[in-house]
Amino acid sequence: MGILDGKAVVITGAGRGLGEAYAMHAAQAGAAVVVNDVDADQAEQVAEHIRSYGGRAVASTHTVADPSEAEKIVGMCQAEFGRVDGLVNNAGLNYETVPWEDDPESIRRIVEVNLLGVIFTGMAAMRVMREQGSGSIVNISSGAFLGQRKLATYSATKGAVASLSSSWALDLEGDNIRVNAVCPVAHTRMVWKSERSLRAIPADRTPGKVAPLVLFLLSDAADGITGQVVRCNGRQLHLVGYPYFKQPILESDAWDTTSVKRAFDGVLQAHLEPFGLEKRMPPRLRELVEPGRTA
Repeated sequence: MGILDGKAVVITGAGRGLGEAYAMHAAQAGAAVVVNDVDADQAEQVAEHIRSYGGRAVASTHTVADPSEAEKIVGMCQAEFGRVDGLVNNAGLNYETVPWEDDPESIRRIVEVNLLGVIFTGMAAMRVMREQGSGSIVNISSGAFLGQRKLATYSATKGAVASLSSSWALDLEGDNIRVNAVCPVAHTRMVWKSERSLRAIPADRTPGKVAPLVLFLLSDAADGITGQVVRCNGRQLHLVGYPYFKQPILESDAWDTTSVKRAFDGVLQAHLEPFGLEKRMPPRLRELVEPGRTA
């Protein structure tokens, strides 16, 4: 008996890398899988691989970035396997550039796939899941949503996915549908394009090491777990905290620029937040911690 026996799941961007690992592991765990990827050869290759091991899988080449195509991805799962128990919104694009040199068309494309694709496919899946009275959606976010150099647009889309997951979890809780987000760290093609990532993510951090987390969240064993952002880098597994309203909270009947400046010069200065994934200290906080330091 596998942890996903009897379930039917959709996995987008499943032609290679993390998506392929999720699809293969889901099939091995007993699920029927829709292997979605815009690369037709890759999608069919993964689906055929699953079938060669006695699993059930079909290939979908529809794009998540188009709402009607996203409907077809989910519709294929329902037509082929009779239901839609799980969705892994994994399809995504990534590239490095400094923000002032970013290309508008590249920005548009990454937003369409990384964010709108999650929304469109998720909407289609949740409509089926609500009729069934159950389901699990796993949206793939990234630790980059905390802020990372040369990845502004990508980071923005992944931050939006984390927020989206929280909102969906609230909206769908009464329908017995769980929504969680996963921040995976693995050695994939995306890593090959970045010298920084190659240094930080060794080859032994394979996609297969993240797959068990995704399988767990898709399964009934994760009953009661929703609205969470979970990070796994193959060795570490931990929850990611949400932004919060930080103390102290100052009050005034009316704020003007003088009183705002006084607040920052006084109380708030000591509470400035380190920013970005690298926890960079704001210059004013660095000066406070290390007087005389200006760099």
